Amino acid sequence: MGRGRMPIGRRERAKQAKRERIMTAARELFAEHGVSGVTTQQVAHRADVAIGTLYLYASTKAELLIMVQNEKFAAAIDSGLAAANAAVGQGVLEPVIALLRPVVECLREHTENGRTYLHELVFGDPAEPYRQAGLALADRLEDGITGLFTHNEYIDAADAATLARVITAIIHISTTATLYLHRSDEAVLGDIRDQIHATLAPHHRAA
Repeated sequence: MGRGRMPIGRRERAKQAKRERIMTAARELFAEHGVSGVTTQQVAHRADVAIGTLYLYASTKAELLIMVQNEKFAAAIDSGLAAANAAVGQGVLEPVIALLRPVVECLREHTENGRTYLHELVFGDPAEPYRQAGLALADRLEDGITGLFTHNEYIDAADAATLARVITAIIHISTTATLYLHRSDEAVLGDIRDQIHATLAPHHRAA
């Protein structure tokens, strides 16, 4: 026999199919109505599963949102890291902005959903599996920012990690604060750029 993975059984295929239907239904409904305008019953109905079955995959509406947003967040980070790597060599700021652009666009694609997602990651139960996955993605973003800063000879590893935490806080406020909801993505990114530039000023002077 070959050493490849054993084919999955019928039951497992059925579970995967149900999970995908639930994900698709939740993704569509959240995009159409926002998280506050959707119920778990609506998701179950569109996914063509019983409400009890839906709860086997996500026990609350918040968990459904996190499931959906985690996929989008992961894709945005992948895109941002690729863009940042292409911009390495253009100074410190440009690669960081290249990394953050798709992340900001993802979080602001539907502002209510993005705000609720970040709120749930920060204030929800960190032991819940979907939140664990979301927090791991947040760590990946922070690590990516840290890595970009370490390309600068005037920023040591400890400062790079601290700066990355500061910048993730800037992103959180800039993408969730009610004051900024009316602004365009470009305006928000411009404000983030200015804040990062100011944060890096001591290192510019050292250079």
